[in-house]
Amino acid sequence: MAASTGVADAAASDLQGPASAGSSMDNQPIQYSMILEHLIGDKRAVKDLSPGVMGGLGVPAKSDEQKMIERGMESCTFKAVLACVGGFVLGGAFGVFTAGIDTNVGFDPKDPLKTPSAREVLKDMGQRGMSYAKNFAIVGAMFSCTECIIESHRGKSDWKNAVYSGCVTGGAIGFRAGLKAGALGCGGFAAFSAAIEYYLR
Repeated sequence: MAASTGVADAAASDLQGPASAGSSMDNQPIQYSMILEHLIGDKRAVKDLSPGVMGGLGVPAKSDEQKMIERGMESCTFKAVLACVGGFVLGGAFGVFTAGIDTNVGFDPKDPLKTPSAREVLKDMGQRGMSYAKNFAIVGAMFSCTECIIESHRGKSDWKNAVYSGCVTGGAIGFRAGLKAGALGCGGFAAFSAAIEYYLR
């Protein structure tokens, strides 16, 4: 009787052994899941990757001269001068082009039957090109300077800066002919600036 009881206890312990072992394995996390949690989980630390760590060439520190040049190129004065020079060149080219296709260039209004000479035609083309160049330079400098000032004041770089600058520039140019002309110039330049910004962006 005692022997049968011992055999029964041994069989019960054998049945409970694998079950208890399985439950203990379920409670412990699997090593593979721990690796995945470390690699792609929330516990992964974010590290700054620099070119030197990745095997690339590090970016050298900027010298004082480079910083000064960058500040100068980002200043409103430099932008206004650059726009003025660009407007002068573009306006001069546009004036010469329009004078070249104009059939009345070189003709004297007092004597319209007189055939103009090449010198008179070139002189008229030069005068028209210079006039266009001056106007384009003034408009370019005013627009660039006001846009830079407005952008610095607002602290944002978006399409509104160009619209405001166009309104100020057009209003200042048209105001010489009166208040109505200034309002029309403001609206026209603002609409044109908005269209250009929409096309470029």
